[in-house]
Amino acid sequence: MGKIERRETLLGELERAQGLEQLQSAILDLRDHFRVDHMVYHWVSSDGEQFGCGTYSDAWVQRYVDQDYLRVDPVIIGCYQRFHPVDWKRLDWSSKAARAFQAEAISHGVGNQGFSVPIRGPVGQFALFTVSHTCDDEEWARFTEANRRDLILFAHGFNERALELAPGRTPEQSRALSPREIDAMTLVAMGYSRAQVAETLSISEHTLRVYIESARSKLGALNTTHAVARALSRGLIVV
Repeated sequence: MGKIERRETLLGELERAQGLEQLQSAILDLRDHFRVDHMVYHWVSSDGEQFGCGTYSDAWVQRYVDQDYLRVDPVIIGCYQRFHPVDWKRLDWSSKAARAFQAEAISHGVGNQGFSVPIRGPVGQFALFTVSHTCDDEEWARFTEANRRDLILFAHGFNERALELAPGRTPEQSRALSPREIDAMTLVAMGYSRAQVAETLSISEHTLRVYIESARSKLGALNTTHAVARALSRGLIVV
Protein backbone atom coordinates (compact mmCIF):
# COMPACT_ATOMS: atom_id res chain seq x y z
CA MET A 1 0.00 0.00 0.00
CA GLY A 2 1.38 3.41 -1.01
CA LYS A 3 1.85 6.35 1.33
CA ILE A 4 -1.27 8.19 0.13
CA GLU A 5 -3.46 5.08 0.31
CA ARG A 6 -2.16 4.30 3.81
CA ARG A 7 -2.84 7.90 4.90
CA GLU A 8 -6.42 7.67 3.66
CA THR A 9 -6.89 4.33 5.45
CA LEU A 10 -5.67 5.84 8.72
CA LEU A 11 -7.87 8.91 8.28
CA GLY A 12 -10.82 6.61 7.74
CA GLU A 13 -10.02 4.71 10.94
CA LEU A 14 -9.86 7.99 12.83
CA GLU A 15 -13.16 9.26 11.40
CA ARG A 16 -14.91 6.02 12.40
CA ALA A 17 -13.68 6.14 16.02
CA GLN A 18 -16.61 6.06 18.43
CA GLY A 19 -14.81 6.53 21.73
CA LEU A 20 -11.47 6.85 23.54
CA GLU A 21 -10.61 3.17 23.05
CA GLN A 22 -10.86 3.51 19.26
CA LEU A 23 -8.98 6.81 19.28
CA GLN A 24 -6.23 5.02 21.22
CA SER A 25 -6.17 2.26 18.61
CA ALA A 26 -5.94 4.88 15.84
CA ILE A 27 -3.00 6.66 17.45
CA LEU A 28 -1.13 3.36 17.92
CA ASP A 29 -1.56 2.58 14.22
CA LEU A 30 -0.47 6.11 13.32
CA ARG A 31 2.67 5.85 15.47
CA ASP A 32 3.60 2.62 13.71
CA HIS A 33 2.90 4.19 10.30
CA PHE A 34 5.30 7.08 10.96
CA ARG A 35 7.81 4.74 12.69
CA VAL A 36 8.35 6.99 15.69
CA ASP A 37 8.71 6.20 19.38
CA HIS A 38 5.63 8.07 20.54
CA MET A 39 2.55 9.96 19.46
CA VAL A 40 0.12 11.77 21.78
CA TYR A 41 -3.09 13.79 21.52
CA HIS A 42 -3.75 15.87 24.68
CA TRP A 43 -6.80 18.07 25.26
CA VAL A 44 -7.25 20.65 28.04
CA SER A 45 -10.71 22.27 28.25
CA SER A 46 -11.41 25.79 29.50
CA ASP A 47 -12.32 24.44 32.94
CA GLY A 48 -9.12 22.38 33.21
CA GLU A 49 -10.56 19.00 32.26
CA GLN A 50 -7.96 16.81 30.55
CA PHE A 51 -8.50 14.10 27.98
CA GLY A 52 -6.28 12.29 25.55
CA CYS A 53 -4.70 9.24 24.08
CA GLY A 54 -1.13 8.29 23.34
CA THR A 55 1.73 5.87 23.57
CA TYR A 56 3.79 7.08 26.54
CA SER A 57 4.36 4.47 29.24
CA ASP A 58 1.86 4.29 32.11
CA ALA A 59 4.74 5.01 34.48
CA TRP A 60 5.58 8.29 32.74
CA VAL A 61 1.93 9.39 32.50
CA GLN A 62 1.46 8.74 36.22
CA ARG A 63 4.72 10.52 37.09
CA TYR A 64 3.69 13.51 34.96
CA VAL A 65 0.35 13.77 36.78
CA ASP A 66 1.78 13.17 40.26
CA GLN A 67 4.45 15.85 39.82
CA ASP A 68 2.01 18.28 38.16
CA TYR A 69 4.47 18.71 35.30
CA LEU A 70 1.80 20.56 33.34
CA ARG A 71 3.08 23.68 35.19
CA VAL A 72 6.71 23.39 34.05
CA ASP A 73 6.54 21.44 30.77
CA PRO A 74 8.19 23.71 28.13
CA VAL A 75 6.14 22.00 25.40
CA ILE A 76 2.83 22.95 27.03
CA ILE A 77 4.02 26.42 28.02
CA GLY A 78 5.64 27.16 24.66
CA CYS A 79 2.84 25.81 22.50
CA TYR A 80 0.19 27.67 24.48
CA GLN A 81 1.87 30.88 23.27
CA ARG A 82 1.98 29.74 19.63
CA PHE A 83 -0.44 29.03 16.81
CA HIS A 84 1.92 27.15 14.51
CA PRO A 85 3.65 23.75 14.80
CA VAL A 86 6.96 23.83 16.62
CA ASP A 87 10.05 21.68 16.94
CA TRP A 88 10.95 21.14 20.59
CA LYS A 89 14.46 22.51 20.01
CA ARG A 90 12.90 25.95 19.48
CA LEU A 91 11.31 25.95 22.93
CA ASP A 92 12.85 27.36 26.12
CA TRP A 93 14.60 24.60 28.08
CA SER A 94 16.95 26.99 29.91
CA SER A 95 15.50 26.83 33.43
CA LYS A 96 16.70 24.28 35.98
CA ALA A 97 13.17 22.88 36.31
CA ALA A 98 12.83 22.49 32.53
CA ARG A 99 16.18 20.71 32.21
CA ALA A 100 15.32 18.35 35.07
CA PHE A 101 11.94 17.63 33.48
CA GLN A 102 13.59 16.95 30.11
CA ALA A 103 16.12 14.55 31.62
CA GLU A 104 13.37 12.62 33.41
CA ALA A 105 11.21 12.49 30.28
CA ILE A 106 14.11 11.06 28.27
CA SER A 107 14.81 8.50 31.00
CA HIS A 108 11.18 7.35 30.62
CA GLY A 109 11.64 6.83 26.88
CA VAL A 110 9.87 9.95 25.62
CA GLY A 111 12.75 10.72 23.24
CA ASN A 112 15.17 13.59 22.72
CA GLN A 113 13.32 15.01 19.69
CA GLY A 114 9.77 16.27 19.40
CA PHE A 115 7.32 18.09 17.14
CA SER A 116 4.04 19.49 18.49
CA VAL A 117 1.00 20.99 16.78
CA PRO A 118 -1.01 23.39 18.99
CA ILE A 119 -4.75 23.45 18.34
CA ARG A 120 -7.35 25.88 19.63
CA GLY A 121 -11.00 24.94 19.62
CA PRO A 122 -14.31 26.38 20.81
CA VAL A 123 -14.91 27.92 24.25
CA GLY A 124 -11.29 27.89 25.37
CA GLN A 125 -10.34 24.38 24.33
CA PHE A 126 -6.59 23.88 23.85
CA ALA A 127 -5.05 20.71 22.51
CA LEU A 128 -1.65 19.40 21.44
CA PHE A 129 -0.74 16.70 18.96
CA THR A 130 2.83 15.55 19.55
CA VAL A 131 5.29 13.20 17.91
CA SER A 132 8.54 12.31 19.71
CA HIS A 133 11.50 10.11 18.88
CA THR A 134 15.12 9.31 19.74
CA CYS A 135 17.52 10.25 16.96
CA ASP A 136 20.05 12.89 15.94
CA ASP A 137 19.14 16.39 14.73
CA GLU A 138 19.80 15.65 11.07
CA GLU A 139 17.54 12.59 10.97
CA TRP A 140 14.80 14.49 12.82
CA ALA A 141 15.00 17.44 10.44
CA ARG A 142 14.52 15.08 7.49
CA PHE A 143 11.55 13.43 9.19
CA THR A 144 9.73 16.67 10.03
CA GLU A 145 10.38 18.13 6.57
CA ALA A 146 8.95 15.03 4.89
CA ASN A 147 5.95 14.58 7.19
CA ARG A 148 5.01 18.05 8.47
CA ARG A 149 1.90 18.41 6.31
CA ASP A 150 0.51 14.97 7.18
CA LEU A 151 1.20 15.50 10.89
CA ILE A 152 -0.80 18.75 10.82
CA LEU A 153 -3.60 16.96 8.99
CA PHE A 154 -3.78 14.17 11.58
CA ALA A 155 -3.52 16.65 14.47
CA HIS A 156 -6.66 18.44 13.37
CA GLY A 157 -8.29 15.13 12.51
CA PHE A 158 -7.84 13.92 16.09
CA ASN A 159 -9.12 17.19 17.48
CA GLU A 160 -12.22 17.24 15.28
CA ARG A 161 -13.05 13.65 16.25
CA ALA A 162 -12.52 14.41 19.94
CA LEU A 163 -14.83 17.43 19.69
CA GLU A 164 -17.48 15.38 17.92
CA LEU A 165 -17.30 12.72 20.65
CA ALA A 166 -17.58 15.28 23.47
CA PRO A 167 -20.94 15.19 25.31
CA GLY A 168 -23.45 17.76 24.07
CA ARG A 169 -21.44 18.57 20.95
CA THR A 170 -23.51 19.73 17.97
CA PRO A 171 -21.97 18.53 14.70
CA GLU A 172 -20.79 21.26 12.36
CA GLN A 173 -22.33 21.49 8.91
CA SER A 174 -19.90 21.69 6.01
CA ARG A 175 -20.46 24.37 3.39
CA ALA A 176 -19.37 23.74 -0.17
CA LEU A 177 -16.31 25.56 -1.45
CA SER A 178 -16.51 27.38 -4.77
CA PRO A 179 -14.30 26.16 -7.66
CA ARG A 180 -11.97 29.15 -7.19
CA GLU A 181 -11.72 28.51 -3.43
CA ILE A 182 -10.87 24.87 -4.16
CA ASP A 183 -8.16 25.92 -6.61
CA ALA A 184 -6.67 28.37 -4.11
CA MET A 185 -6.73 25.96 -1.17
CA THR A 186 -5.27 23.14 -3.27
CA LEU A 187 -2.27 25.23 -4.31
CA VAL A 188 -1.75 26.45 -0.72
CA ALA A 189 -1.83 22.81 0.45
CA MET A 190 0.82 21.97 -2.16
CA GLY A 191 3.16 24.48 -0.52
CA TYR A 192 2.86 27.38 -2.96
CA SER A 193 3.41 30.86 -1.55
CA ARG A 194 0.52 33.32 -1.80
CA ALA A 195 2.35 35.15 -4.57
CA GLN A 196 2.79 31.91 -6.51
CA VAL A 197 -0.87 30.96 -6.03
CA ALA A 198 -2.04 34.37 -7.24
CA GLU A 199 0.23 34.17 -10.30
CA THR A 200 -0.90 30.62 -11.12
CA LEU A 201 -4.58 31.61 -10.91
CA SER A 202 -3.98 34.95 -12.68
CA ILE A 203 -5.54 36.95 -9.86
CA SER A 204 -4.29 39.61 -7.45
CA GLU A 205 -3.07 38.69 -3.98
CA HIS A 206 -5.96 40.75 -2.60
CA THR A 207 -8.48 38.61 -4.48
CA LEU A 208 -6.65 35.47 -3.36
CA ARG A 209 -6.92 36.64 0.25
CA VAL A 210 -10.69 36.97 -0.21
CA TYR A 211 -10.93 33.40 -1.53
CA ILE A 212 -8.82 32.00 1.30
CA GLU A 213 -10.72 33.87 4.01
CA SER A 214 -14.03 32.75 2.52
CA ALA A 215 -12.88 29.12 2.50
CA ARG A 216 -11.58 29.43 6.06
CA SER A 217 -14.96 30.79 7.20
CA LYS A 218 -16.93 28.04 5.46
CA LEU A 219 -14.70 25.39 7.01
CA GLY A 220 -14.94 26.91 10.50
CA ALA A 221 -11.14 27.01 10.63
CA LEU A 222 -8.97 29.06 12.96
CA ASN A 223 -6.32 29.89 10.36
CA THR A 224 -5.18 28.90 6.87
CA THR A 225 -3.25 25.83 8.06
CA HIS A 226 -6.33 24.59 9.91
CA ALA A 227 -8.48 25.29 6.82
CA VAL A 228 -6.15 23.22 4.63
CA ALA A 229 -6.22 20.36 7.14
CA ARG A 230 -10.02 20.40 7.28
CA ALA A 231 -10.39 20.62 3.50
CA LEU A 232 -8.01 17.67 3.05
CA SER A 233 -9.62 15.55 5.77
CA ARG A 234 -13.11 16.14 4.30
CA GLY A 235 -12.02 15.35 0.76
CA LEU A 236 -12.82 18.85 -0.49
CA ILE A 237 -9.34 19.16 -2.00
CA VAL A 238 -6.89 16.49 -3.11
CA VAL A 239 -3.10 16.98 -3.15
